[in-house]
Amino acid sequence: MQGVINNFRRSRKRTYKNHMIVIPEGIDGKEKAKSLVGKKVLYNTGKKDMVGKVASSHGNKGAVRVIFETGMPGQAIGKKVKIE
Repeated sequence: MQGVINNFRRSRKRTYKNHMIVIPEGIDGKEKAKSLVGKKVLYNTGKKDMVGKVASSHGNKGAVRVIFETGMPGQAIGKKVKIE
């Protein structure tokens, strides 16, 4: 399954550099998004793969919150990830 990185997880004053909001393809609700919790997520930078894990659902439209091992670059926003 594939998904698209939407943004960093953030609040008004803080941005979490290794937390990303991902919108998976074919998922359109909170209950379906909860079924992805615990799955592995891969983002390929060209030089290496960054590995993350789905932590929870985010909102009511099927987005999920992914925690990566290291901080993610800003260029990752809008790019595809692979959800296994």
